[in-house]
Amino acid sequence: MGKGKVAAQAGHACVNALLGMDDAHQAVLQAWLSSGQRKICVKGDDAEHLRALHAMATAAGLPSTLVHDAGHTQVPAGSVTVLAVGPAEEEAVDAITGDLSLL
Repeated sequence: MGKGKVAAQAGHACVNALLGMDDAHQAVLQAWLSSGQRKICVKGDDAEHLRALHAMATAAGLPSTLVHDAGHTQVPAGSVTVLAVGPAEEEAVDAITGDLSLL
């Protein structure tokens, strides 16, 4: 994906992550919103890697969302493009993504 496509997909991930927050995570969400909405972009290896990270985040009770592309531009419809983990406590997110390289 080109840089613009990556940025758009990351935007989708942020919006979907917020829309998917349930009542159990509202205190963390409010803390995140009031402290600057920190976001870190890291690289996954491929779609299967993103699915595995998503499963790990889900098993850890963290909010997470996979983005599947609509297929209008650079990638086929249904392709997994990005994963959002959080908003959540920094240590919990780092347990899932902390060993990945920055984008």
